[in-house]
Amino acid sequence: MAPPQRLIYRPPPRTHFLWWCAAILCSLLSIAVIIAGIVIFVGYLVIHPRVPVISVVDAHLLHFNYDGAGVLVTQINIVVRSQNDNMKAHAGFSNFNLELFFDGIRIAVLSTAAPYEVKKNSSVDFNYDYTSDPIPLSPEQMEDVDAFLKEDEVRFDLKGGVRARWRVGVLGSVGFLCSLNCQLHFHPANGTYISRRCSSRAK
Repeated sequence: MAPPQRLIYRPPPRTHFLWWCAAILCSLLSIAVIIAGIVIFVGYLVIHPRVPVISVVDAHLLHFNYDGAGVLVTQINIVVRSQNDNMKAHAGFSNFNLELFFDGIRIAVLSTAAPYEVKKNSSVDFNYDYTSDPIPLSPEQMEDVDAFLKEDEVRFDLKGGVRARWRVGVLGSVGFLCSLNCQLHFHPANGTYISRRCSSRAK
């Protein structure tokens, strides 16, 4: 008869000191991320930041001359507003670039030379006055102009946008792209702007 086997207890190997340090560090980082998330969420609820907006607030067709040879010369004035509705955050704007088209022809570029800021709950207006070079029109475009003049309503397309950014406290800095894509309507007989919504604000 075989002798009974003895059970030998062997303690598990000790966890290396570096592993304990790594575990503690990960725990601290996790707690820090959770606390930061709570602070940002509460800050957002308190501040309730709004996306900055650009929009056309006024315009005037100063000149619209079309001769029998199919050459068009126009002068137009457009007022573009950069608006910051945030009560507790300044907004910075950069890369402002809007292109003005007439019947598919780019006739003007509206831009700013440098970045600019808009204070809390405030706005800044830019007044653009542009006179085009003589624009030769194709036969199809000449027909379009004739139709516009008969209707006494001329249409221009305005496309482009600006990059906006606001910074406030622990929320840090957040960037947005404010885009415009709308039509500007005028009465060529007297240059009156037919006011319509032209804004980057979501509908």
